[in-house]
Amino acid sequence: MTYAIHLLRHSNKIRSSSNLIRHDSSSLVRWFSNGTRERRNISESFNRCKSSSAVSNNSCRAVSPTVSFVNAPGTAIAPCPSTASMHFMRSSSGSQVLSRRGFSSASDLPPHQEIGMPSLSPTMTEGNIARWLKKEGEKVSPGEVLCEVETDKATVEMECMEEGYLAKILRGDGANGIKVGEVIAITVEEEDDIAKFKDYQPSTSVATPSPKAPASPPPPPKEEVAEKPVTPSEPKVSKPSAPPADRIFASPLARKIAEDHNIPLSNIKGTGPEGRIVKADIDDYLASRGKEAPAAASKADTSIDYADIPVAQIRKVTASRLLLSKQTIPHYYLTVDTCVDKLMELRSKLNSLQEASGGKKLSVNDLVIKAAALALRKVPQCNSSWTNDYIRQYHNVNISVAVQTDKGLYVPVVKDADKKGLSTIAEEVKNLAQKAKDNSLKPQDYEGGTFTVSNLGGPFGIKQFCAIINPPQSAILAVGSAERRVVPGSGQDQYKFSSMMSVTLSCDHRVIDGAIGAEWLKAFKGYIENPESMLL
Repeated sequence: MTYAIHLLRHSNKIRSSSNLIRHDSSSLVRWFSNGTRERRNISESFNRCKSSSAVSNNSCRAVSPTVSFVNAPGTAIAPCPSTASMHFMRSSSGSQVLSRRGFSSASDLPPHQEIGMPSLSPTMTEGNIARWLKKEGEKVSPGEVLCEVETDKATVEMECMEEGYLAKILRGDGANGIKVGEVIAITVEEEDDIAKFKDYQPSTSVATPSPKAPASPPPPPKEEVAEKPVTPSEPKVSKPSAPPADRIFASPLARKIAEDHNIPLSNIKGTGPEGRIVKADIDDYLASRGKEAPAAASKADTSIDYADIPVAQIRKVTASRLLLSKQTIPHYYLTVDTCVDKLMELRSKLNSLQEASGGKKLSVNDLVIKAAALALRKVPQCNSSWTNDYIRQYHNVNISVAVQTDKGLYVPVVKDADKKGLSTIAEEVKNLAQKAKDNSLKPQDYEGGTFTVSNLGGPFGIKQFCAIINPPQSAILAVGSAERRVVPGSGQDQYKFSSMMSVTLSCDHRVIDGAIGAEWLKAFKGYIENPESMLL
């Protein structure tokens, strides 16, 4: 209420200040109405802005309460942002680009924007820079692609959100293990400001105040030498110095070099400002370690020869998720043999029709996907996921198909496979597999799967295997190869040859009981051994 009275008291003065109203009237109202500011600071700030005889549109600007101000060391924050000694930081939490905007301060930096590593998939915690499509100094516009980011699923294009110039690239082509939100580039509004960011390094909000805490301890050691009774105060002096010891401050370039060479930063003593580790410290450490390394390397080379292969981001995520799956999901396995004689005959007939119409040939795996989708519709309990509080049963049957590539295992999704024809499934699977090999899958291509099919029989001739469940799904079907076997005939002492295919269903016992898993396999076997029923 007091701020509303204060606002009415100055309403006439606000109307007279046409420049301020024309510039940002809505922000000015928000500034006055913010309950977290003290009334005295608001009044002094407004009067100081009002009293200026020559107020330009950019010299005094009301700022929304959601904005935070970060001062340069040794400067005080002015209630009215009419001076140039201020940093203005704004967070943008869009799914494409994470950015922070900074206005110039005593550090002589013009207005700029820090572009952070975006979160481009639900499970992404870090990413790699595949390549930059824009170079330093080039102009960027909204919607233009800045770079290609390798996520835990695929390579995705990162678009620019605002117009400006790319002043500095902090993480270049091939940079690995970049945490989500970590600054990768700087953009500016004016082309003339590009040169000022040649040696720019992103600032840390806690880097400046914490090193100052150890500046006060020097007097106590002098007193310890003079007087021993000071010993009781030693714990009080050591407490402020403990937090900086837990955190190591280093420049981004130094961290990158240390990470590439597997160097613990705790082993390096920083020589930069206030103990900050810089590139020169890493180089000195590598030079000193290089003298000892040849001796150790020579011993290792005589015993074994090896090569260290960099791990792709998709392989890192696959490893962590499958480890989590095997450790937390109670797996059990059900195996059944299916006769695929009729399936092969139907496939041969359908492929002749496909060739005549110019369509793509059907594979055995396409028929398996269709049979699995129809079996899930008949036994929907297997089309579910486990949560701590409930079991989520899906109404859509989306089949994830495991595809092996040079970079790792991808699982693109055939959406609503139970409602699609065999020719449509065949075409989608081939297109998705090619996109996976080209590393061009989009998020919509690999998200939303409810059940997975992994086939190692057709491509590799594997007879039978047990697959690991792909979380958060509750089941995965492992398909082996079809082989000719001697099986009993209809009469006594009669035998015949049939093509038999072994399939193994891995189930999450929290969701799928043994009887339910067996019921699903029975339905799946029925569709495989009587494939005409899939066409009904």
